[in-house]
Amino acid sequence: MKTDRVVIVTAASRGIGAGCAWELAAEGYRVSLLARSASIFDLASDLGGIATQGSLTNPEDLQRLVSTTLDHYGHIDAVVNSFGDPPRPDLLDISDEQWQENFEMLFLSVVRLTRLVTEPMRQSGGGAIVNISACDSREPSLATPFSGTLRAAMEGFTKLYAKRYRADQIRMNAIAPFFVADSLEELAGWDVPNDLMLGRPVTYTELARVVSFLISDDAKFITGTTLKVDEAYSAAL
Repeated sequence: MKTDRVVIVTAASRGIGAGCAWELAAEGYRVSLLARSASIFDLASDLGGIATQGSLTNPEDLQRLVSTTLDHYGHIDAVVNSFGDPPRPDLLDISDEQWQENFEMLFLSVVRLTRLVTEPMRQSGGGAIVNISACDSREPSLATPFSGTLRAAMEGFTKLYAKRYRADQIRMNAIAPFFVADSLEELAGWDVPNDLMLGRPVTYTELARVVSFLISDDAKFITGTTLKVDEAYSAAL
């Protein structure tokens, strides 16, 4: 792998985003991180990267993220679109404002950031984008209404974008995990089944290694697909 490959990771202050940031930096990527928390600057410093404090739902913050990355590194090779966990209200208790807020986070942020990085990627000969989805995107659960609807739309966009930009060697895939945590204790209060394959969830590092594969040259013919990392809990074809 080129040692100067640059990756943007969003929602990178904790959880899946932070796990991807740590793993990709360890593999030699130069990281550009986005999060709302000011702690993102400390993480970027630890990883030898750069950070932008801002929100996925703010187009100006996304523009600042991309401009800062290009100004500092000169190119962008990959993007990992990670997100905070959306709330879990009862279906018809969701207000219009909540639908809009989560639509902005789980769908429009992907579209907006993709618009900003596509031309720089095209000019540099290609790139790869991975969108963090979830296993209920194909088999919606009443427990996670935003994920089961809005991430389905995100996966549809993933397919369309892959078709549109494959000739430019820009790939887009999604990854759909089940539970991700470094311990069962971290999932206290969640409805975690007692038959997990290894008796525990996928760790952040383990999921990040799958993300790393999808943005690597080893996956250069994989685009427009959603890779399930869910122990077969999604029953949909």
